[in-house]
Amino acid sequence: MAEFVVLLGGCERISHRPYDVYLYTENFMFSRHVEKQKLLSFLLEHNSPPGDHAIAVRPIIGGAAIGKKTLVAHVCGDERVRSRFSSILMLVVIEFTSDVGDDDWKKFHSFVIKMGRGSKIIIVSQLKRLARFGSVQPIFLGVMSYDELRCLFKTLVFRSVDPAEHPRLVQIADEFAKLLWNMNGSLVATNSYADVLRRDLDIQFWRCILGKGSRMVRRSLSIYDVHPNTLIHQGHPVDITDFALHPLSMTPYSVNVSIKKELQSVTFGDLITDPSVRTKGDFTLIAWESRIPPYKSFPNFVTSHAQDTHQGSALPGRKRQGEPI
Repeated sequence: MAEFVVLLGGCERISHRPYDVYLYTENFMFSRHVEKQKLLSFLLEHNSPPGDHAIAVRPIIGGAAIGKKTLVAHVCGDERVRSRFSSILMLVVIEFTSDVGDDDWKKFHSFVIKMGRGSKIIIVSQLKRLARFGSVQPIFLGVMSYDELRCLFKTLVFRSVDPAEHPRLVQIADEFAKLLWNMNGSLVATNSYADVLRRDLDIQFWRCILGKGSRMVRRSLSIYDVHPNTLIHQGHPVDITDFALHPLSMTPYSVNVSIKKELQSVTFGDLITDPSVRTKGDFTLIAWESRIPPYKSFPNFVTSHAQDTHQGSALPGRKRQGEPI
């Protein structure tokens, strides 16, 4: 038993209260313990893949805004990894938003080989077909389970407040969890709503915010028979009129939609709690800003012509006649 205790002492510690640690220290990534250990082992192992001057490559594949880059940043922040790679050039992290040809990959791979033996590559992408470039099995990041998402959301919302003191708010939080789960467990939406609800632990306030979110989903399903989360991930505009006093259309900034720095920025929390704060004309809506590395921000382009934009957009599926919301 004594030897066993010594052995455990040399292992990485996993908190028994991950949600509290995530909130209070803001340097702990929720869940993903298995994926973190796989990536950590990949970076720390000294074995080189077969072949002369081969480079170890590990793809990380997962949906949009699911935490791929956060996982990489969290692992690369580990002191063991930082000491393992004396130069950041020996560890290459690349994000692919579209498929890459085999010839282009070979050119890039040859360039990395010149950096020296021991270099490694991490591929981050939503495309499963890019897993073919890996020298080891890829890490697939899926959505959290409903129970995980519900626990995370409640913890983000209540923080140091005892949920037992607010039983009716707990019930509303469960309804939010269902809404978020139907959005494929979007961590951006989860944190966005949590930031808003923390402002006021009031039943009517929470009901109002839940109603706005639910109406936006029903509006999209009624008109296009497509969930707004699907439209967002496909780069289509989404009608967010239910969040404001005027018709608004939101499109995520992406490779095809560059950020317009000249526009004024408005946070999601300010817009949904006080629609009058929006500026005249177009503006940038900040859905959420992460509090842990890589501190990513999620900006969206918003225009005041929601109806015209939607009518001129080519959306998947057959457009349905509008139904009462």
